[in-house]
Amino acid sequence: MTQEHPITPPPELVLQWLEDGPEDGEFGISKHIATQAARWGSDQELEACCEYLTRCAAWEPEDIQEMRDLRRPRPPSLKEEALKELKDWTNEKHGPGGEVFLCEGLSVDIIRRALESLPD
Repeated sequence: MTQEHPITPPPELVLQWLEDGPEDGEFGISKHIATQAARWGSDQELEACCEYLTRCAAWEPEDIQEMRDLRRPRPPSLKEEALKELKDWTNEKHGPGGEVFLCEGLSVDIIRRALESLPD
C-alpha cells in the first residue's frame, strides 16, 4: 500500500487545471498541469510555514506578511507599469527633473499625477 504525499492537490483542482489548460497538444496540457501543481504545492508549503511562525510567536504579523510578499510577488498593476514607462521615457529623453512636454500643452507631469491618483 502506498502512502499519499501530504501535499497532493485534490482531484477537483486537477480537473479544473485540465479544463483550463491550453489546447496545444498533450505536452502543453502536461506542462500546464505540472506548473499549476508546482505553484499550488509551493503555496501550501509557504502557508504552512507562515502558520508555524505565527504559532511560535517568534515573528510579528508584519514580518510574516513581508515574507509572503517576498516569496509571492504580485505582478505590477497597469498603473505601476504606466508610471514606470513614463518615468523611463522622461529620463531617457530629457533627464531627471524639470517640466517635460510630450507636445505643445501636454505635460508629462499632469499625466503622471493623473496616473498616481488612480486606485491600484
